[in-house]
Amino acid sequence: MEKLMMMDAWNEINVQEFILEGFYAVQNLEKVLFLVYLLAYLASITGSTLIITITWADRHLQTPMYFFLSSFSFFECCFITTVISKLLAIFLSGKQTISFAACLVQAFVFLFLGATVFFLMTVLSLDRYLAICRPLYYPTFMNRRMCFRLVTACLALGFLLMIVPVVMLSQLSFCGPNVIPHFFCDFGPLTNLSCSDTSSVEILAVSLALFILLILITTIIAYSHIVVTIVHLSSAKERHKAFSTCSSHCMVLSLMYSSCVFIYVKPKQTTRLDCNREVALVNTVVTPVLNPVIYTLQNKQVHQALKDALSRVKLQK
Repeated sequence: MEKLMMMDAWNEINVQEFILEGFYAVQNLEKVLFLVYLLAYLASITGSTLIITITWADRHLQTPMYFFLSSFSFFECCFITTVISKLLAIFLSGKQTISFAACLVQAFVFLFLGATVFFLMTVLSLDRYLAICRPLYYPTFMNRRMCFRLVTACLALGFLLMIVPVVMLSQLSFCGPNVIPHFFCDFGPLTNLSCSDTSSVEILAVSLALFILLILITTIIAYSHIVVTIVHLSSAKERHKAFSTCSSHCMVLSLMYSSCVFIYVKPKQTTRLDCNREVALVNTVVTPVLNPVIYTLQNKQVHQALKDALSRVKLQK
């Protein structure tokens, strides 16, 4: 009986649902924001779907680089859907509550897909490094089986690295307040709301951040070697083609990593949470919208593939 009474008391104290504060400064513009984010979401999904479709339909684009780009686009579609779908529902219905379980699921899926996308970017840098700096080894190493293995490894690594902190987060007590100063369930704001000792969770988060930083350093080293190799290419046409491909990768890389460093380098600083909301839009909205344009749609091979696809459609009519 005493145990049951203790459990009832614990359930009364422990938070059962959270309130997503969203963008409280512009709460009178819900309908306008709904339209803006809906258009951004549709633009991102349409661009990414177009990349995936063209890549798999055109045999000239069935190369390792475009396989990784299509995988990247697919996971990014899932990534933006995780955040924007709930945000759109809040704007439309005005209901800002989210259950404890749903909040943890959203936090895990966000971190898992985000980590997977980062690892895929590293794989893209490896692909470009081998293609430009080690062209003789490239066809042998980067075969179809290896491509599938690398994408699977990115998924597995993202899952294993992010399941542990979210499980630890689920074991913490949340006694109130229950207002998350964000527009989705992010790891930092959730940790700040806990009334338990969060030192072990924070140490794990720092360790994961350092590991991802090492991945970033590896990517930077790979692109440094690529730049040196490109500079020494004899043909101006080859230099321009190589630079145009790698520069687009570096633009997306800098956008994503700079915003993540700003948000997660000191997650305990509550004074920065308001800024974090705006910066998080770069990863969750701006970058997914720009990626189809930056990565692929400015590529001549994709332009030609689109023209061929349109020509086939016209001929069928």
